[in-house]
Amino acid sequence: MPRQLRLEFPSPDNLRLVLAGSWLLTDTPPFPGNIGQQLQTRSDIRKISFDGMAVTKWDTGLLTFLARVYQLAGEHRVAIDPDGLPDGVRRMMTLATAVPPKEDTGRHGEEAPMLERIGLVAQAMWRAAPEMLRFLGEVTLSLGRLFRGRAQFRRSDLLLVIEDVGPQALPIVALISFLVGLIVAYMGAVQLAQFGAQIYIANLVSLGMTREMGALMTGIIMAGRTGAAFAAQLGTMQVNEEIDAFRTLGFNPIDFLVLPRILALVLVMPLLVLYAGIVGITAGMFVSVTAFDIGTFEYYQQTVRSMEWTHIWVGVIKGTIYGMLIAFAGCLRGMQCGRSAQAVGEATTSAVVTGILFIVIAASLLTILFQQLGI
Repeated sequence: MPRQLRLEFPSPDNLRLVLAGSWLLTDTPPFPGNIGQQLQTRSDIRKISFDGMAVTKWDTGLLTFLARVYQLAGEHRVAIDPDGLPDGVRRMMTLATAVPPKEDTGRHGEEAPMLERIGLVAQAMWRAAPEMLRFLGEVTLSLGRLFRGRAQFRRSDLLLVIEDVGPQALPIVALISFLVGLIVAYMGAVQLAQFGAQIYIANLVSLGMTREMGALMTGIIMAGRTGAAFAAQLGTMQVNEEIDAFRTLGFNPIDFLVLPRILALVLVMPLLVLYAGIVGITAGMFVSVTAFDIGTFEYYQQTVRSMEWTHIWVGVIKGTIYGMLIAFAGCLRGMQCGRSAQAVGEATTSAVVTGILFIVIAASLLTILFQQLGI
């Protein structure tokens, strides 16, 4: 049966399109000029309806024709009633018209003003706060299940994460700590040499590395190394829908994936901080012995006299808190990751930035707190 199109007016404000026959792409679709003419000449038309019960075959040729009709209706502010179309055609047109058109901002590549960019950043941070608090609550509940012995994770996974964040991080931690110890020793020696007090290089390096710099530099290293790795691992699992599979199988992804990573970094960070302090003190001794003619035994004795357990515990406490924040930031960004390769890269970058930001804020607050407490 050939294609047929007939216009009817069941009521003065309703234009009905009666479709019949075969509407295939191989046939040239009719140009809806008569429909546009009717819409222009008759201002009382408020609705376009369809009667497609007699359509025998159809493909994208019919959809192309209907898309033009929909466009004409939108230009003349006329409503569309698709109930009379075949079911498949109606569903396809619903999908085709569900995506809103892209709005033209009028900027054409022009950069937004500074205040607008600041406002957008503030809005993004405000929207992200509830999600961060929700994730913090889930982690807290997971820790509660751990203390009750009900957490769902494998001990072997915890040991693997500990190996990754601990022994494999020793070389980079040693290198950075040694260089920081050299810098602190040289900077302090230049000033102390003016008073003939080079021996106090040992005090400066030992206190600085064990109390502040050891924990801070180790935290920054682990944020760039481990925090990014956590975000990349969990983000890739999001892309591959593995986290959804965990939920489908009845496993809590917070228990199974996030909890072992947080525990591993909390357990390892105090040891890494102590290791960084020892390496930094050794670097200070190397500078003192080779450049300022201070004996090894003298440096050792001065270091022992200046050190107290309080300074060591302050550094360990700070390192432990930094480890919690790094693991939290990395896992948070990984669980928030989208479903594309670009999203994994963005989550990794965001994890590093968030981790370092948390470390700097925590370092400032903890330093003020310990000073106020006289520790």
